[in-house]
Amino acid sequence: MKLAFSTLGVPGLPVADVVRLAVVNGYQGVELRAHPEEPVHPGIGTDERAAVAAEFASGGIEVLGIAGYARVAAPGDDAPVLAEICELLELARDLNAPFIRVFPGGDTGSGAGEADATAARRLGTAAEYATDLGVRILLETHDSHRTGADAIRVLGRVGHHHAGSLWDVMHTWLGGESPAQTFPALSPFLGYVQVKDIVSAEDTTPVPLGEGVLPLGACVDALVRGGWDGWLCWEYEKRWYEGAAPLDTVLGPGREHLLGLLSEAASQS
Repeated sequence: MKLAFSTLGVPGLPVADVVRLAVVNGYQGVELRAHPEEPVHPGIGTDERAAVAAEFASGGIEVLGIAGYARVAAPGDDAPVLAEICELLELARDLNAPFIRVFPGGDTGSGAGEADATAARRLGTAAEYATDLGVRILLETHDSHRTGADAIRVLGRVGHHHAGSLWDVMHTWLGGESPAQTFPALSPFLGYVQVKDIVSAEDTTPVPLGEGVLPLGACVDALVRGGWDGWLCWEYEKRWYEGAAPLDTVLGPGREHLLGLLSEAASQS
């Protein structure tokens, strides 16, 4: 498997420094948070996009994905959501990224069925455009659809290769699923996996990989046993927790921890 990290751990860092962090710490890719407060977002122009792509290429680092904030299950008109997704897809194409991330963001409770239908309709429409651009739209296990079981209610309706899943290990665990349950559900749709570690179910402050409560070993074991060979992306959410250790101090040990889990899982499979 290949290893990446998200720029959510280094908010606002210039692209050259992001590439340097990846190279120095032995990561093959980076997930770019696409927000106006970041150096890379849909509002940047053609020349800026070309410069970003060249910067990553010169360092031999892949842009794994564009982490957007479109909410495909949210109530309201389809047009603004689809426009936001299309902008993310075009940015991903220009940066040679194979994936974009979208959130569910739907109503829960009595509105869950309508949220599923809304998300499936929008993803099905956007997937046609994504096909033309060679990019996949990944629905993250998050908020209203935090488990694998939730996500496949939507993705099963869509039935399109360019609409897939992004497995956020924290959210499926908080939703009561074990990795042994989540992986079989998501595997037909899986684009990549976001790993992280937190203090507890009640305190989601990020900690270095292996120092928290999330079942990372079980996650990696499920992936290896299932023959999945994609990306593990460390989403270290320092953007929301200023007291967390700087990402540059934990990236190297985090990579070693993931490599150790992969080696152990391979030896037991």
